[in-house]
Amino acid sequence: MTTTPVPVLRTAYQKSVADYWNAEKAPVNLRLGDVDGLYHHHYGIGDYDRAVLDGPEDTRDERIIAELHRLESAQADVLLDHLGPIAPGHRLLDAGCGRGGSSIMANARFGCQVDGVSISEAQVEFANGQARKRGVDDKVRYHFRNMLDTGLPTGAFQGIWNNESTMYVDLFDLFAEHARQLAFGGRYVVITGCSNDVTGGRSKAVSRIDEHYTCNIHPRSAYFKAMAANGLVPMNVVDLTDATIPYWELRAESSLATGVEDPFLTAYKEGSFHYLLIAADRV
Repeated sequence: MTTTPVPVLRTAYQKSVADYWNAEKAPVNLRLGDVDGLYHHHYGIGDYDRAVLDGPEDTRDERIIAELHRLESAQADVLLDHLGPIAPGHRLLDAGCGRGGSSIMANARFGCQVDGVSISEAQVEFANGQARKRGVDDKVRYHFRNMLDTGLPTGAFQGIWNNESTMYVDLFDLFAEHARQLAFGGRYVVITGCSNDVTGGRSKAVSRIDEHYTCNIHPRSAYFKAMAANGLVPMNVVDLTDATIPYWELRAESSLATGVEDPFLTAYKEGSFHYLLIAADRV
């Protein structure tokens, strides 16, 4: 008996998102990753060193890029801090892994197996190349799969995270799949931008962010409703909004600015948009 493989890309929207990321070669992602070979697809947190704006003009942009990369790696470290106790024998899942930088960091910290999934074949190929280059491809593997239905084993993962990738999917479907894959007592962590339930829906700045990334930003309350429906109990909720504003202010000073910096800063400062970390246990 044969079965027809389930397609990774199931809707026209998913295909459009995959096309976007397959074609994406934005310097704001690639040049930051070139600093040390950790390629991220998320933003940064923490105060930046004001000294990077001083000094010789011909190396100013290089200093800014290195500092932006330090801030985005600091963000990944904060996410990993919230995964709880992870042992080398555990298994982790990076859902919406991008070019794989956070997975590499997780393996380096915990020594465990890490799987990443993305609907972008270009990202998966790039990330697997980086794992091979670092000699960790026996422990860090990336897969062309849909994070709403990965086909990965039930209850196999001690930790799962989404780092700025939930705005592309239905949260109830996503958290149902994560709950299936997590071991009981396992930890799920998400860092995401989310809209203010009262004012976000009518914010022009939030709409501009949606349009820029072809995504659908969820209201803050939607995360907690979808978690409650799928046996995920929040243990820590951290508002990172104030911590991420310096990153955006510095990025606006760089040659890598894309034009979306002003909407982010406006949305954060007007309170229509939040940068949130939620760590939840599977019960």
